[in-house]
Amino acid sequence: MKILVLGDVMGPSGRNAIKKNLKKIIKNQEINFTVLNGENASDDGKGITQDIAEDFFLEGVDVITSGNHIWDKKETIEYINKESRLLRPANFVEGTPGKGYGIFLTKDKKFKVGVINLMGNVFMKKTDDVFEKAKKIKNIIKLKKDVDFVIVDFHGEITSEKMAIGHFFDGSSTCVVGTHTHVPTADTRILEKGTAYQTDVGMCGDYNSVIGMNKENSIKKFFKDKNATNHFPAIGEGTLSGIIIEADQKTGLAKKITRLIEGGSLHN
Repeated sequence: MKILVLGDVMGPSGRNAIKKNLKKIIKNQEINFTVLNGENASDDGKGITQDIAEDFFLEGVDVITSGNHIWDKKETIEYINKESRLLRPANFVEGTPGKGYGIFLTKDKKFKVGVINLMGNVFMKKTDDVFEKAKKIKNIIKLKKDVDFVIVDFHGEITSEKMAIGHFFDGSSTCVVGTHTHVPTADTRILEKGTAYQTDVGMCGDYNSVIGMNKENSIKKFFKDKNATNHFPAIGEGTLSGIIIEADQKTGLAKKITRLIEGGSLHN
């Protein structure tokens, strides 16, 4: 079983990189299940629309996760209630539209995959306690009892929260993947009990930028230049950034984890 998890898709450059590369990667790498974080995929880098989500599904994406920008496009509130493959963080307050986790089938219908979307509490929008929510979900979706594999996307600002969640799910999930900061970290590894982990898998977008936004305008904003405008995405060639996990079908745990860096200005 091979799982591909891609970081935040950032604006048009990220979408173009998906369209240019994803089907080829899925075929060449013999990927069985693909997850990406789509919360920055819109033209302005804030939110996701129904059309964009459905384009991702056509390109081979099985589940789209998200984070703090999920509601930046109003249409998403209605769409997420109809489309179970689009997730929002599970620790959003009760009554929030959509779902924060689900069980999905691989394309060949052979395996059940649990996907859990969580968001950190530190320096993020107010949400319910992420660790308490993670504990509850861990008891609902049990590896090798309810599902064959479990993927956790933890959308958070600080590394310590992500690492703690990684260790919390170690041995009870196939992988824990950090998103949100748009910069891939160098700690790609398999944890002690068999869970693949990376603190942040980066973004799918133009790295000749400031976390995906136009670099010249971003510098102006840091200098408080009166000519600076609202942030807008860089539109150069995008890089796909993520990880590929090879998982054991008997245990559901990781056997191998490999970084994926494809195209654009970022290179392995």
